[in-house]
This record gives sequence, structure tokens and C-alpha cells, in this order.
Amino acid sequence: MFDDVTSSALRIAVNGLAARQKAIANNIANIETPGYHAQKVKFEEALSHAVETGQPTRVAPSVDRSLEPTRLNGSNVNLDEETLSHVDTSMRYQLTLRALDSKYGLISTVLKG
Repeated sequence: MFDDVTSSALRIAVNGLAARQKAIANNIANIETPGYHAQKVKFEEALSHAVETGQPTRVAPSVDRSLEPTRLNGSNVNLDEETLSHVDTSMRYQLTLRALDSKYGLISTVLKG
């Protein structure tokens, strides 16, 4: 019942956004760690392609290391960038949860009759 393309894509988006929030938290926690390279989570492009082909269940978020220039201590975490990414990711997460809630609410209404 919940294996349709929309439900699957929304669940994958929630998982990807949660992984990005975790990466942002790790990046901020390690901002002064010498040699630490920021983590970047990607899934949107793969999810978009998977939705087009009708198989979003095969998408998983990928975590890459940032190739941005480093500071003198070897870390490349940019607090401004992480803060903006946190706000953006939080808003996307809330929007995705609302979409899931709406979809499940419709199903609940239909089942109640």
C-alpha cells in the first residue's frame, strides 16, 4: 500500500535529509579539528533520476568529503555555509514530513470511509 513512487520518494528524501543534518552536526562539531574535511551528503539528483524511471527504492544518500580549500589548521569547515545548509535542510525536512503526513492522512480518511 505504501510502496508507490511518491511514498518511496518521500521516505528516501526524509532519510537523505536526516543524513545531511547528521553530517552538518559532525562538521560543526569538528570545525576546529586539525585536518578535518567537511562531509557533504548528496541524494537529490539520484532520487530525481530514480523517480523518472519509477524506481526510487534503490536510492541511498552518499557522503563525500568536501574539496573546498582548507584553513591553516587543515580543516575546511565553513561555519556560515554549515549554518545556511542547516536552515535549508531543516525547511526541506519539514516540508517533506508535511507531504508524508498529508498522503497518510488521505489514506486514513479513505479507510475510515
